[in-house]
Amino acid sequence: MKNIFYLVILFSIPLFSQEIALLKYSGGGDWYANPTSLPNLIKYCNININTRIKTKPATVEPGSPDLFSYPYIHMTGHGNVVFSDADSSNLKNYLIAGGFLHIDDNYGMNEYVRKEIKKIFPNNDLVEIPATHLIFQKPYPFPNGLPKIHEHDGKRPQAFGIFIKNKLVLMYTYECDLGDGWENAEVNNDPKEIRDKALKMGANIISYIFSN
Repeated sequence: MKNIFYLVILFSIPLFSQEIALLKYSGGGDWYANPTSLPNLIKYCNININTRIKTKPATVEPGSPDLFSYPYIHMTGHGNVVFSDADSSNLKNYLIAGGFLHIDDNYGMNEYVRKEIKKIFPNNDLVEIPATHLIFQKPYPFPNGLPKIHEHDGKRPQAFGIFIKNKLVLMYTYECDLGDGWENAEVNNDPKEIRDKALKMGANIISYIFSN
């Protein structure tokens, strides 16, 4: 019955007033990194893929019941992440109920966040999302999968996911740094084509959430 209740909460939000949120987690990591990234992504999606997302993203904590008000939760940072048992349980219920968590490693998060994902889904492994997955197909095609936005360690960009009943509910983007590509142009001095790739990939994620 609990999951049914959460489903009602999550999907009772009118599409014309959708709101997305940034996850404020514990552990000392800079959850607040990239302050212009989500507002820019929202603006891009509202203009280019006809979403009607509130222009200012909310901030939500992983253990809060407010989590269920948002179809998309974004998480980023460079350092340590800690989910309590209550946080992990709440996040699991949220994702099972139809929510979506996008974790974007802003460099330095990987060694910490993988352990915390395992707290949420101890019986599910992160698997690499193939380039053939719908999230890379529309509205913008990425035939090679996740684009490379920032170099970091020079490794290839990878998108990992947790699937529940064949549906992607958690996406972890690694060695890519989409959020930096969403930020204001002067922040990282990325060329326009790099920022365009990042924003288009972000629009694909939003489109996937709102249409599946």
